[in-house]
Amino acid sequence: MAQLIADRRDIDFLLHEVLNVEQFSRHDRFADFNRKTVDMVVSEARNFAVKEMLPTWKEGDEQGCSFEAGKVTIPESFHRLYQLFNDGEWLSMNEDPEWGGQGMPKSVSSAASEYFNGANFPFMMYPSLTHGAGKLVEEFGTEEQKKTYLKNLYTGKWTGTMLLTEAGAGSDVGALETTARKNPDGTYSITGTKIFISGGDHELAENIVHPVLARIEGAPAGTKGISLFLVPKFRVNPDGTPGAFNDVVCTGIEHKMGIHGSSTCTLTLGGSGQCLGTLLGEENKGMKAMFVMMNEARLLVGMQGFSCATTAYMYAVNYAKERVQGASLVQPNEGGVPIIRHPDVRRQLLTMKSYVEGMRTLLYFVGYCNDMVAVAGDQAVRERYQGLIEILTPLAKGYVTDKAFEVCNHAIQVYGGYGYVEEYPVAQLMRDCRITQIYEGTNGIQAMDLLGRKLGMNKGAVVMDLIGEIKKTLRTAKEIEFLAPHTQKVGAALEKLGAVAQQLGKTAASDRVLYAFAHAYPFLEVTGDVIVAWLLLWRGTVAAQKLGSAKGKDVPFYEGILKSLEFFTTSVLPVTLGKMEAINGANGACVEISEESFNG
Repeated sequence: MAQLIADRRDIDFLLHEVLNVEQFSRHDRFADFNRKTVDMVVSEARNFAVKEMLPTWKEGDEQGCSFEAGKVTIPESFHRLYQLFNDGEWLSMNEDPEWGGQGMPKSVSSAASEYFNGANFPFMMYPSLTHGAGKLVEEFGTEEQKKTYLKNLYTGKWTGTMLLTEAGAGSDVGALETTARKNPDGTYSITGTKIFISGGDHELAENIVHPVLARIEGAPAGTKGISLFLVPKFRVNPDGTPGAFNDVVCTGIEHKMGIHGSSTCTLTLGGSGQCLGTLLGEENKGMKAMFVMMNEARLLVGMQGFSCATTAYMYAVNYAKERVQGASLVQPNEGGVPIIRHPDVRRQLLTMKSYVEGMRTLLYFVGYCNDMVAVAGDQAVRERYQGLIEILTPLAKGYVTDKAFEVCNHAIQVYGGYGYVEEYPVAQLMRDCRITQIYEGTNGIQAMDLLGRKLGMNKGAVVMDLIGEIKKTLRTAKEIEFLAPHTQKVGAALEKLGAVAQQLGKTAASDRVLYAFAHAYPFLEVTGDVIVAWLLLWRGTVAAQKLGSAKGKDVPFYEGILKSLEFFTTSVLPVTLGKMEAINGANGACVEISEESFNG
């Protein structure tokens, strides 16, 4: 069953043959993570995902969460699983061992995360948000806050959340109404209601730590007046144990399309006037602090969506090899054949394969960039890789989750009617995947971020650094004869994308700004296509160089990588170029149409 979560051979190819993650073991920070250790980590993650996590996935979906008499109940099997997960020290793979982490490279932990989220991403909501809350404490907490909360969070003894959203302030965080009143002892009395809080209440741990966005009384309106607070479910005693209830009350949970095992709560803070919090960071700097968690969360959401996609692809491939239906078009008299031999099924599977391989490489490459930031001795190098992370984040969240949902949709189609039946796994994967396009900033917001902020970062230097990475691959691929036509297509798409970006940027800076942002999402999509084409070409250069000396199963593996590249450059990129033409046209129909013209 292991092969039905992720492709281990492709993970190994990416870690060792493309990214060469063993290089990080030359640095003191990652000295313990040589190839043997990396392989052991991936194997242990895979085994845990298959043996312990996957069996709870379907049960978690069917049992779901319930809310009765003010108490939230989550799937029973999650309690044991959470303890095993913490015993394995998986929650804080990248963090300092001093605080309960493993100190491993992010590129390596990406592989473990793929297995974990592919096996049971609704369960992974609990430890993942806990890690994000811990990161906020590590980055912005006082020594006292770190002493009180950090190890408890990074080891999973306590869980954490993120309290941003309110009923009247969804994506517009600046419109929040939760207030904070400063007390004489330096604490703050918090009053307000937050909605859509993942893991907001449960009984997995003895305490839940809520980072809360609120406005201090008298602070400026909008995002400029928002501060961040730490609000535990139970106040912490001087000896570090949970104490009195802190007036954080769950008033209900959402009944959702998917991720049924994740409790999505409405929380009322200070309904009885007894909710206390401590300032995390500086007053009125809450949004800046929260974006540390948000950026991590957006990359996590990309991994969540992708993990649904790679799992759906693996299920679809296995099903297509086993499901016998219909005769071969070229040998109609020989009876039924596995559906993988039918051209349309192969087209769908190769579509899924190329996107999955491109998305995996994108997410792991962002992890690689994080590792380069961690080990680089030169400030300019660190800034360069940090810039790459920044510009790729809206793609890793927005583009990846959109394409992941498409992959899950293809998987259902490959299964046919059985794919629509809950007895089979791909229906749940598609339902679970759908939320990833919405939370942590809808994909429309990711597109606006790419166009409005990321293209202009450092006066365009970040974009040029990304283009430099792509051109590096083009130069290598150009020397390999077999790759010549694909190199040309990727190079032409990159050149056209540059022209589109320049034109769209000018439009955004003019009085036609609405016209520009009407095309922000298509721009995100075409940018993602070009990035995936680059990454498939990068993979192709490695595969082409290895193929001549390959033996056994490595031969079809490397050939498959080259076919993914061929399919994407010949079947996807031409459509991408057409979308670029549409963006350049900057048609204003959706801006100019009157509200009355939308029937309804």
